[in-house]
Amino acid sequence: MKVSLFATCLANALYPEMDMTMAKILKYLGNTVDVPEGQACCGQIAFNSGYFDDAREVARTLIDSFEHSEIVVGPSGSCIAMIHEYYPMLFEKEPAYLKKANDLIQKSYEFTQFVVDVLKKPDLGASYSAKATYHPSCHATRLLEIGDAPLTLLKHVKGLELVPLPEAQLCCGFGGTFSVKMPKISGAMVAEKAQHVLDSGADLLLGMDMGCLMNIKGYLEKINKPVKTMHIIQLLGEGMKP
Repeated sequence: MKVSLFATCLANALYPEMDMTMAKILKYLGNTVDVPEGQACCGQIAFNSGYFDDAREVARTLIDSFEHSEIVVGPSGSCIAMIHEYYPMLFEKEPAYLKKANDLIQKSYEFTQFVVDVLKKPDLGASYSAKATYHPSCHATRLLEIGDAPLTLLKHVKGLELVPLPEAQLCCGFGGTFSVKMPKISGAMVAEKAQHVLDSGADLLLGMDMGCLMNIKGYLEKINKPVKTMHIIQLLGEGMKP
């Protein structure tokens, strides 16, 4: 397949090596990969803050960037969920862009969803020795309804001991601008999530959204409980090295 990489703002700005690792994995699985120029934010930040006109403007840019792509894959359930869940609402009064938005919805996937459910490649031959627990991020789980795909990939990593995360379904409190607008509530939520991570006994926290992982890691460091955090893509990249 010809796959276009959706880099996402957070990964591109703070974790560019993760995008490069994702591209390498997709190529390893037999796909050709390109990174369309011009792609920017999915519009979620503006949308969550109520700035719908601004969200539409950046969403149009993203839609146009991937208009001629066959498949679009991103490392963030949150960003892909923004496209799938809210683009139809943003463009309900713009028939031309509504059609383009629906086309993008039909061909866009979160990374683990694409690898497991579309490519049917659950075992990448990775090895990684650690006791790990997994945080299922809200948008990927609730909006994209991604369930077993991330865990399926992780269960095939040799040497990785997966332990349950207590109350795994609870939000970490990040929620993009929510953590800025409601800092006390967000802080209480991440404190609860961090305690559950510690209660799991894991020395590694895994997830499929860097926003969540960054938030939880920051709180754990604040209370001097440095549990290592990794995106599933980062773990696979490390584990697939010869």
